[in-house]
Amino acid sequence: MPAERDGLVDVASHSTLYAIGAYFCDRHPELVDDVLADADAIERRGLRPWATAEDVAVQDAFETLVTGLAIRFYTALAGEPVAGEGVAGPVPGAPPAG
Repeated sequence: MPAERDGLVDVASHSTLYAIGAYFCDRHPELVDDVLADADAIERRGLRPWATAEDVAVQDAFETLVTGLAIRFYTALAGEPVAGEGVAGPVPGAPPAG
């Protein structure tokens, strides 16, 4: 069974969602927590209500939601917790502490 899981993770890591999450975490580690918080808020409130309350286009809200999902997907497969998920740990791509 572990070989099947490793194969699934390998296949999933080649997906577009994984690539978006990896790219965002690598290029914008300082924004990861904010995007995750916004994505959570969008999930709770709904796309249009959140966009209206934040005075942003629905398309921008949708992109934020998808980016949050991509970050979660990437970090789940990479085994790297992010602070925005309630686990203290390094953000992928962030410089080492210290």
